[in-house]
Amino acid sequence: MKILITGGAGFIGINCAAYFQRQGHEVSIFDNLSRAGTTQNAEWLAAHHPCRLIRGDIRYYNEISRVFAEHGPFELIIHLAAQVAVTTSVANPREDFEINALGTFNLLEAARLLNEEAVVIYASTNKVYGGMEDLRIAEIAGRYAYHDHPEGIAEIRPLDFHSPYGCSKGAADQYCRDYYRIYGLQTIVMRQSCIYGYHQFGVEDQGWVAWFCIAAALGSGITIYGDGKQVRDVLFIDDLVRAYEAAYRERETVAGKVLNIGGGPDNTLSLLELLSLLERLKGEKIPVAYGDWRPGDQKIFCCDISAAASMLAWKPTVTPETGTERLFAWVQANKGLF
Repeated sequence: MKILITGGAGFIGINCAAYFQRQGHEVSIFDNLSRAGTTQNAEWLAAHHPCRLIRGDIRYYNEISRVFAEHGPFELIIHLAAQVAVTTSVANPREDFEINALGTFNLLEAARLLNEEAVVIYASTNKVYGGMEDLRIAEIAGRYAYHDHPEGIAEIRPLDFHSPYGCSKGAADQYCRDYYRIYGLQTIVMRQSCIYGYHQFGVEDQGWVAWFCIAAALGSGITIYGDGKQVRDVLFIDDLVRAYEAAYRERETVAGKVLNIGGGPDNTLSLLELLSLLERLKGEKIPVAYGDWRPGDQKIFCCDISAAASMLAWKPTVTPETGTERLFAWVQANKGLF
């Protein structure tokens, strides 16, 4: 099978590329290598799991359409190229729009015109649900929890784009849905929660599990904004890649669908719980500072993954404890990259 991964030198991208290359598929990655860590990731991929690297920018239609013309057609397209941080979108909303919304539109148009048989998996985000200020939240055993949604937030939750990032990703999310309805393009939208794992160069406002692991391994301090009782469902990268594979396998069932993909209620962590876990792994206390709550920071987000579990015959297999141990060990073994 021929596979195209946009943003293929990013954290999720190279894990996908390595996995599918090991399965014997022909993998092409499209990336402009602008984000920190992508050059190192591309070098690692070339050394261990050779794939075709195509330098280009998703903001320019001629650059992505040339990939289809010269290297297609592809059976599977995994669209990961994105601007990924809310804070960055606030500082530069035009660039955020051009990468996330226009870039996705460019990809969809290229697929529609040049590769209409492809399955397109789009990595959307739980941020499309907005702040969800109407939900009742309780504090139980030192962590926040939903009062009325024990299984998490389902796909039927109304959309409420918040922040330029939420708007750009949400627009792309809906374009992908509509390209199935209007043009018959086999799109699958995956609204992803906190994904973490190997080769993730997390920063303070994006990739928080990796950021905590990196700070702990390097001996630098961690700042917690709020009280640390905030909870997120987390999903290890290996489980996400399996979900992509399952979506392609079940494409006739899930084409045109939107699926929440995350750890679900059985795989959640609070900030304080992750800190405690890292202190056990490191064998010493980690310096922590506290700051004010950041605007829009939710006390809890956990997605309901029952639709994905049913349609894909998939569920997470890596616990937060095991996944954190694996990531922390990888960071310690690769300190020179940071």
